[in-house]
Amino acid sequence: MKNRICHTIAGALVVLSVSQSAHAADKANKANTRQWIERGRYLVQVAGCNDCHTAGYAQSGGKLPEAQWLTGDSLGWRGPWGTTYPTNLRLHLGAMTEKQWLAAARKVESRPPMPWFALQQMSDDDLRAIHRFVKHLGAAGEPAPAYVPPNREPATPYVQFPMPPGAR
Repeated sequence: MKNRICHTIAGALVVLSVSQSAHAADKANKANTRQWIERGRYLVQVAGCNDCHTAGYAQSGGKLPEAQWLTGDSLGWRGPWGTTYPTNLRLHLGAMTEKQWLAAARKVESRPPMPWFALQQMSDDDLRAIHRFVKHLGAAGEPAPAYVPPNREPATPYVQFPMPPGAR
């Protein structure tokens, strides 16, 4: 009887210990995830991603709610290359694995005004943080309009780029 009680107590202590370890690991995992998301949020802000990829962000002085961030824009950028539109990153990155995003960011060469060369200069950890932040935001919005070649007039409003002389 005494051995049975000892085994029961020992078993309960093992279960309690494993449970506490799992809880501590879960808590550390959540803290680590939060750090990645915070870093991604910071990078998206300081890299200026919202300036183009969030409709109205620059005009509002960055005062749009995070729920509206990175959903693309139908305001085009027109120049000798044609008319380009800021991608809905929440749909675009949301459809990629982290590995696919890292590979894409390393080889992308977009049309203006996207500073694709800046993506190529970011560290893998910076790119991971951005991906994790965008995934955290979740899918929202609609895809951006398709690229319009230089010989066609876009159906949406656009900004002439570079700005014509004397325009401001």
